[in-house]
Amino acid sequence: MLDLHTHSTFSDGSDTPTQLAEKAHDLGISAIALTDHDTTLSHDEMSAACARLGLESVAGVEVSLRDTEFPRVRDGVAKARNVHVLAYFLPLDAEHPLQKKLASLRHDRDSRNHQLVTLLQEKGFEDLSLAYLTEMTGNVDSIGRPHFARAMIDLHPELLGEQNDDTWNRIFIEWLGADGAAYVSKTSMPIEEFVDAAKGSGTVFSIAHPLVNYVDEINPTSIETTMPRVMASLRERGFAGVEANYGSTSAGIRALMVKLTRDAGMIPTGGSDYHGTYKSDVFLGFGRTGDLRVPDEVLDELKAAR
Repeated sequence: MLDLHTHSTFSDGSDTPTQLAEKAHDLGISAIALTDHDTTLSHDEMSAACARLGLESVAGVEVSLRDTEFPRVRDGVAKARNVHVLAYFLPLDAEHPLQKKLASLRHDRDSRNHQLVTLLQEKGFEDLSLAYLTEMTGNVDSIGRPHFARAMIDLHPELLGEQNDDTWNRIFIEWLGADGAAYVSKTSMPIEEFVDAAKGSGTVFSIAHPLVNYVDEINPTSIETTMPRVMASLRERGFAGVEANYGSTSAGIRALMVKLTRDAGMIPTGGSDYHGTYKSDVFLGFGRTGDLRVPDEVLDELKAAR
C-alpha cells in the first residue's frame, strides 16, 4: 500500500516528517511521498526516517499553478484555473531550474501571506499577526491557510462562534476560499512554465485531486464529460499521472477515475492528502472514507515513466 500525497510541518501538516514516517510504518505502508507545498526542504528528514524504518521514500512536492487551457468562468469573466500539481522524483539541488521555480512560488506565498494578514486585520481580526503565525508554525515559509484558520479561531472566537468542525469548514468557505471575504489569489505561474523547468530531470508529474480542480459537480456524468478532455490535454503537456485514487472521493468515483485514467494512457496515482490534525477526518494511507488502497504497482509505473 502506498500514500503519494502527504504533508508535514514544513508546509500545512501537523506531523513532523519523522512522525509521518513512523505512522506510515505502523500502518504497513510500503512507500510514501512527502509532498509539502512549494518545498522539498522536508526531504532530508523524511528520507532518513524512512531509511531507518525500512520504508521507501519518494521525493515529492505539491504546487499551485494556473491552467489557461481550461479557464474558470465567474460572472461572465474567464480566468485561468488554479490547479494543484504533484511532482515526484524531482531534483533536490537548489540550483536546478525546478528548485528555482519552487523558490519563486515560496516568495509568492510569503507576499500573499502578508496581504492576507493585513486584509484580515482590516476585517476585524486585529490580534492576528505574522509573528503569531510564525510562532505557531516555527517557520515563516510553512505558513498556509490551515494556520490562518487556526489563528482566526484561537484569537477571535467572538467573530466565528463555537470551535467545531462546522466553524472550521465555514472559515474556508466564507473567509479563505476562492469566494471568501478574505481571499487572496494564488500564483500566476502557468503549468507549462513549471513543467518545462523539469525537462531532463526525470521528474514525473501528476495532477492532484483532479475533480476538485476541474469538475464543478462531482458525479459520473460530469466526470465522464469533462475529465477525458482534461487528461488528454495534461498528457500532451507533460503529465504522466492523474490522482485517480484520491483519498476524499468514494470508491465508486475512484474506480471511474482509474478507468478514465487508464483509457487516457496515464498512471492512476493516489494518496490520502494527509494533513494530520488540520484535516482530522483524513487518515494516513486510508483517506477520508477509510477504504483507500493505492496499489504498490503504481510506484513501479511512475519509476518507469521517468
